[in-house]
Order: sequence, then C-alpha cells, then structure tokens
Amino acid sequence: MSISSSLNSGVAGLAANATRLATISDNIANSSTFGYKRAVADFESLVITSASGSGAYSAGGVRATTSRLVEQKGAIVSTSNALDIAISGRGMLPVTTEVSLSVLGTKPMMMTTTGSFHTDANGVLKTHSGLVLLGWLANADGTIPTNPRDTLVGLTPVVINSNQTAGDPTTRMNMGVNLPATETEAGASGDPLPLSVEYFGNLGTSETLDIVFTPTVPAVGSSNEWTMVIRDSAQAGAVIGEYTLVFDDSRGSGGTLASVAVVSGGAYNATAGTLDLTVAGGPMLMTIGVISDTNGLTQLSDSFAPTAITKDGSPVGNLTAVEIDENGYITATYDTGFTRKIYQIPLVDVPNPNGLTVLNNQTFQVSPSSGSFFLWDAGDGPTGAVVGYAREGSATDVAGELTSLIQTQRAYSSNAKVIQTVDEMLQETTNIKR
Repeated sequence: MSISSSLNSGVAGLAANATRLATISDNIANSSTFGYKRAVADFESLVITSASGSGAYSAGGVRATTSRLVEQKGAIVSTSNALDIAISGRGMLPVTTEVSLSVLGTKPMMMTTTGSFHTDANGVLKTHSGLVLLGWLANADGTIPTNPRDTLVGLTPVVINSNQTAGDPTTRMNMGVNLPATETEAGASGDPLPLSVEYFGNLGTSETLDIVFTPTVPAVGSSNEWTMVIRDSAQAGAVIGEYTLVFDDSRGSGGTLASVAVVSGGAYNATAGTLDLTVAGGPMLMTIGVISDTNGLTQLSDSFAPTAITKDGSPVGNLTAVEIDENGYITATYDTGFTRKIYQIPLVDVPNPNGLTVLNNQTFQVSPSSGSFFLWDAGDGPTGAVVGYAREGSATDVAGELTSLIQTQRAYSSNAKVIQTVDEMLQETTNIKR
C-alpha cells in the first residue's frame, strides 16, 4: 500500500538524517583534534517500484552510508617540539601500540598523519596516547641498511636515550702545509721538520699522526725534494707511510707538487690527490693535493707553516638534541659538534587511503578496500615531505558543518512531517467506518 510505504520512507529519512547528524556532531567535537579526518554521510535512494505505467508507486526511502575522508588534509600548525611531526602531502607515519611492545609476536602496524612524540623512561619515542613511532635503525656509520618495503621486517620502535654518547672516528684528513723552498738549496741545514696532527680513533680516543718532512740538500743548486715519513701513535709510532715529494720550480706552477713517489705505505691517488693510509682503527684518506694543485702541500719561500689542516671525526660526546628532517631522517646532535643519522622514518602509502580502517587516536589500518601498503622514502613516489616542529590540524570546517547542521535539522523536521501526515491520513481512513 502506497500510504504505508510513505510511512516507511519517512522513518528511513529520520534514520538517515540522524546518521548525518552523528557525523556532523563528531566533526564539530573534533574541530580542535590534531590529525582528525572528517566523517561524511552520503545518502542513496532505494527504489522499490521501477516499472513505468504501473499506476502505483511505493516509496523506497533513503539509505545513509558513512565514510572517512582520510585523503583530506588539515592545515600544518607550527609547534616548539622538534619531534612534533606532520606530513606535507601524501603518506603516513608508521606507528604501533605501546602495549604491543611487551607482547611477543608481530607488532600490529598502524598509521597516522601526525603526532607529538616524546621519549618515555626507557627512551621509546611515543605520543601521550601510547602510539609508538616505528623506523629503520641506522648503522653505526649513519647509513640506513636496505630493508623490505612491503612488510614490517626491519621496522623497530624508535629509541632515543638522553644519556647516549657517541664518537666519530677520523676517516679523512686534508693537509695544507707549506714547506720552505730554501731548505732544499745547497748549503741548507737539512734539519727535518716535524708536524703532529691529532685524529680520533674508533673509540673516541685522541691519537696523533707524527709527520716528519726531511729535505734533500744537493751539492749545488736546488733539489726541490722532500721525504715525508708518517707515524701513528696508536701503533706505538710505527711508520705507516713514506713518500718522496718533488715540487715544481717553473714560473707557471712554481711551488706545487710535481710528483709523488711511494717508498712504503698506502698508494698515492694522482686523480684525487690522496694517500691511502691505514691507521690503527682502519683506513684513512689523507689529501695532500694533486699535481700542480695549490691547495695541498706547497714549497714556497722560507717558512714552514700549516696553512689549512682539516679533518672529520670528533671525540666522545653527549647527546644534546634530536631532530627530524624533510626526508624522514632522525639526526642526533652531540655536544662535541658531531651529528649522526640514527633512524629513518619511512612514509606509508596505500592505493586508496579513504578505504583504510579507522581506529582511535587518529590512527588507521590496512583493509581490503585500501589495498596493500608500501613504505616510501619521504619525498619519493607519491609521498610528501616530513615536517618537524609541526602538527596537522583538524580537517573540520566548523562553518561548513554548522551549515550542514541546519540542512539536516530541516530535513529531519520534513521527514517527521511526512510521518505526521501519514498518521493523519490513516486516521481519516479509520474514520470512514464510523
């Protein structure tokens, strides 16, 4: 009966608008929630009689379906915490629950678009709601090992201990030293010229390379030749390299290296201008300059002077600060000025973000509708950049939600009026008998 279908349609309209009201109220309630994704209710008509010309029509009503607009981004809001993290563009941060860390087995991976992370008593980086940040642990030298991109293998909770110490061994040294040209002339004293240069071992210990330059004094004229002997204090003063250096005395390239001959020790790379030394802790590259280069060893005038000696490495230092860059690398800074990458945070992406399963605390999990996840380096593929000192604001537009609230209220009242009208018509039908 058409009048009964009208009643059912009105009831369906009330239910659908009640569902829409629930999404609006949820959106308004979370208008200040960081990372909140707006919920929407879409209406779909139900058709019972579709035959034309049948002379009768039965109202099917309406059905409401709800979804979460995960792809919709909120505004980026700056903060004062270095590990407040947001994503500028597509992609999400991999996280897990705090309680799962104490349970054996596979950790459930969830994802979120933003979070305010702080270390707990054990150094684990997590939010106040218990979401633990996951990342790839860097090697001791700061490089990130190769990890699978479509599984959780390799992802570990990010742990940062405030009392952490680290040392940075010296692996490169640039020697800018001027040798006196007068010492290779006939009649010169021929005294060796010593030079000690500090470097840092694998355990942060201070060691020295003791370098002695001995001129070759000819009977007449100038030899422009020196013997360089390098000793390592960490190896009880053992000789790790001996080289014969000949300098150019021409007008165009006077004072620069003309040739380097290896007597013992590591080879000389003429292209890079480096010596391949082996100190107690391992290999070290010492740059003395390429042939005819004015930036390495020189022989000019009558002064012996280190003009520019630089090296990498540092002694043992204490952790002072931790920051995350746009590529997702967490970098630790130590009080000795040494910095090192300690983790990389990949970004999770799925083919259909709106199909993700929605969980508490603005987190999501993979579902059949979303498709399988893939771990990207931030900025690669479809993903955006990681933003530190920032959080993603709520995607709720309060003005738009209030407008929808007015429309929903009017639609609800109209459906209630339909039910009231059907009730009055049924009452009239009942009165026919009287």
